[in-house]
Amino acid sequence: MRTLLNIIWFIFSGLWLALGYYLAGIICCLLIVTIPWGIAAFRIGNYALWPFGREVIETKPTGVAATLGNIIWLVVAGVWLAIGHVVTSIPLFASIIGIPLGWANIKLIPVSLMPLGKEIVDSDSLMPGYRGA
Repeated sequence: MRTLLNIIWFIFSGLWLALGYYLAGIICCLLIVTIPWGIAAFRIGNYALWPFGREVIETKPTGVAATLGNIIWLVVAGVWLAIGHVVTSIPLFASIIGIPLGWANIKLIPVSLMPLGKEIVDSDSLMPGYRGA
């Protein structure tokens, strides 16, 4: 079932969202100082390509630097990527088959707003009963 959902996701929104994340990552890497955000954008872009079967979890507290980094990301790119998730989720909710895809889009919004201090893991590797962020 995951594979089928991932294929449908890839066609209707995953590719376009991933391209947005990759563009943000390229811009961040070109600016040198913002390479950590670029790496986070590439990581989230890979997650946006194939989200079913993976979860976002919080890593250990990362401190003031990550908090400031998340605030900068939020202003520069996070809001725009989150808007992209909302816009692509609306038509997905219009059909019965698209509802899980719309929810997956909504599930990506928190990590698109604050990517630093988060990790993307396979759902199978999580402890039983544990759900990520």
